[in-house]
Amino acid sequence: MKLQSNSVINFIAILIAFFGGSWVFVVKPRLVILGYGRQLQPINNRSCNKIPQLSACEKIVLHQPTGVLYLACSTISSRVHWTPALGRLNSTGASRKDYVATYDPTTSAITRLELRGFESTRGLSLHGMDVVSSSSNPSELFVYLVNHRAPPGNLLATDVGADSVIEIFKTTLGGKAMTHIKTVRNPVINTPNDVVGSADGKSFYFTNDHGEKLGMLRVLDFFGRSTSSVGYCHVEVGCKYAIQNMHGNNGIARGPNSTIYVANCLKGGLNILDIQRDNTLVITDFVPADRGMDNLSTDAEGFVWAAAFPDTLKLVLKHFSDPSINVPSTALRFSVNSGSIATPHKARYKAETMFEDDGNAASGITSVVYDSQRNFLFLSGHASSHLTICKL
Repeated sequence: MKLQSNSVINFIAILIAFFGGSWVFVVKPRLVILGYGRQLQPINNRSCNKIPQLSACEKIVLHQPTGVLYLACSTISSRVHWTPALGRLNSTGASRKDYVATYDPTTSAITRLELRGFESTRGLSLHGMDVVSSSSNPSELFVYLVNHRAPPGNLLATDVGADSVIEIFKTTLGGKAMTHIKTVRNPVINTPNDVVGSADGKSFYFTNDHGEKLGMLRVLDFFGRSTSSVGYCHVEVGCKYAIQNMHGNNGIARGPNSTIYVANCLKGGLNILDIQRDNTLVITDFVPADRGMDNLSTDAEGFVWAAAFPDTLKLVLKHFSDPSINVPSTALRFSVNSGSIATPHKARYKAETMFEDDGNAASGITSVVYDSQRNFLFLSGHASSHLTICKL
């Protein structure tokens, strides 16, 4: 009897050690990244203005020469019902009339770009976006859009997921319309989140944020399962995976020469990748961060900016269900440590917090852009009630 009691005690001790170790080494570090126990430190959040006419704009892109902002927008209600990246798949509540808008900070003029030549009966349900000046005519711009369409026919999104594609449009500087060029649909475009396009309107890279459209397996990504990827498409050749088995892919941006940046939204940090001759990608470095990150942008000085989540738990569990609940926001800036070579005591890159707010000035931001020439910081969110503009 005593031997049996000792066996039970030993078994319980093993369980306590196992689950205690899991809490210390697996669960708690991830909860900390998600915001557990984090203390906010407000930074650069006082000289800010709100533009309520521009709400639910997931992605913003700056046209640096003119200072004009391009925004991929929806409705707050649609974001609550239809966000495939978060498993929100009530397609009956999805907007089919999402839009791209421009905002000119010098005049405060807002223009919703009219669609021309776009005949899809399933409309636009926008997520990621890129706007690129044409290599042949700088006054022309190519607009690349992640469009999460509802599945065709009688298929249900809850059964098959979203029928996501990349749309390519063309517009002009100061124009009030954009003309549809092509819809790119391919099995590699599985769970697209964000996109960066080429200057000829023919090719693009995009992130897949999960390996599956549906299912509980997606939850395992939170614990480190690496199923996200970056795809590459050329309209005349097709699509392929540029790199697979990445973790937590979200925003993507293009850097100098052959550099691509990809944000990790689950454990935080910036992946730095290099484009190969066959258009595949190789990871060359990783810059850690203490929180998850969403969309990326680069400024005229070469800094990389990231919209980041100081409280992911509140963002996902509360704000995306009820966007009227404010949630904190952060803007991070990544740069090279000047004049240094990486050593055990000094990293090659550094991440700095350039903006932080409790949600009153900027709530739930998913995109941040800095105009370094005019000193404006623009912040917008997937389900935010307004665009925020701050003077740094």
